[in-house]
Amino acid sequence: MTRAAQRLFVSQPALTKQIRQLEERLGVHLFVRSRAGMTLTPPGRVLAERIPALLTGWDAAVEDVECAARRGSRVLRVGFLASAANEATPQIIAAFTRDHPGWRVEMRQAAWSNPTAGLLTGEVDVAFLRLPCPGQHRLRVLELFAEPRGVALPAGHALAARSRIEFHELWDESFVAAPADPHGWRDYWLATAQREGRPVRIGAVADHPDEWLSAIANGAGIALAPASAARYYARPGVVFIPVAGLIESRVAVAWMPDAGEDSAVHAFVRSCAAATT
Repeated sequence: MTRAAQRLFVSQPALTKQIRQLEERLGVHLFVRSRAGMTLTPPGRVLAERIPALLTGWDAAVEDVECAARRGSRVLRVGFLASAANEATPQIIAAFTRDHPGWRVEMRQAAWSNPTAGLLTGEVDVAFLRLPCPGQHRLRVLELFAEPRGVALPAGHALAARSRIEFHELWDESFVAAPADPHGWRDYWLATAQREGRPVRIGAVADHPDEWLSAIANGAGIALAPASAARYYARPGVVFIPVAGLIESRVAVAWMPDAGEDSAVHAFVRSCAAATT
């Protein structure tokens, strides 16, 4: 009970009271209490088996209600990572709002620990993503463009004056990395598949561009980045240099398969396609 109360961020007496109220309302005992602890009764086990489906159904209902409210208010939530669709972003938004008067685009930047920018969790309606990304197979994806990857270095780094660097020259460097994940997002940005088995040294972990730039400028490590980072994240103490031998970074717009063909989501996707053709 103590551990359960801690996970729920409530006091133990409050949780005990809620359980007793639930038992009174149902007219059954859900737990057998003893000095050894608490165990579920047969009715308690039946309820415990049904709870996950109940919660899932409730979450889906809340999402449906929120979607209906957004349609009424004509707000399209667009998630994005870092520089979104680069210079095409303002053109895309302008085209969408021009063709859909009364609609407003709400841009929501996500941390690197959320590589689908809130799309899979229902926080946004559509998103600009960097491919490949976790859960990509569950989404509908339209690739917009690709760009080379380079490296961000501290200004005082021995390679900072170079005009181009071969990737193998960076293998022994410490890297500023995104938070660890089980899906390979961080591995892609560390280019682990192109290291011929050489291990990666992690000098720092960052979840947002400001943390990332500060760590690089302060000498904690270097980092691979799309070429556009040189334009969008220029700052004193950090230089961006092209790197040969890396797979390009692909930018896409993504949305959930259940979005209606006549929805604002598909209209936004068409604006993306037109602006990047």
